[in-house]
Amino acid sequence: MSEKIRLQKLLSSAGIASRREAEKYILAGDVEVNGKRAGLGDSADPKKDIVTYKGRKVNYGGEKLYYALYKPRGFVTTMKDEKSRECVASLVEGIGDRVYPVGRLDKDSEGLLIMTNDGDFANTVMHPSGDIAKTYRVSIRSMVNEDQLNRIATGIEIEGKMTAPPKVKDLTEEKGRTVLEIVLYEVRKREIRKMCDAVGLEVIRLKRR
Repeated sequence: MSEKIRLQKLLSSAGIASRREAEKYILAGDVEVNGKRAGLGDSADPKKDIVTYKGRKVNYGGEKLYYALYKPRGFVTTMKDEKSRECVASLVEGIGDRVYPVGRLDKDSEGLLIMTNDGDFANTVMHPSGDIAKTYRVSIRSMVNEDQLNRIATGIEIEGKMTAPPKVKDLTEEKGRTVLEIVLYEVRKREIRKMCDAVGLEVIRLKRR
């Protein structure tokens, strides 16, 4: 019995890219099914259909790979950057396997970034329902008062949507500098920086542990 799978899920499972990136490849015309250009929303049967990405056949069922990468500051979390900025692809080009990043760390942040070719694993880690904690060490250029900590811990409205309440711990305080530990289960783009900015705090360093 034929079982068709959405192309973005199929490309993700084959280690080509995350589902979000796969959608961009489909829209750009880089994906074909049985010799015909694919469209967003198309599906394919991996047992019967021939799917190609940039003219190369997509293979399924290979070895699943998982790498823990320390992303330095200054690198964007993508495998290709239209602005020619340094991206994490250059940090894994020597491993000989096609992998892609799970989630993102912004250009100015550093720390743990998982690289894999396992699309199902990547989606489990990134989706809020996976209930997987992401822990960050956040350096602030000032002292932090109790009211600011409480506002972050109870959730802050950002761009019309409340953040899920994180766990916040004050680790160290020095003259003109405070280090916080913030644990998130649902991570939005530049969320920690935006939360801190909303309560008048400037982030000078952010590291995912």
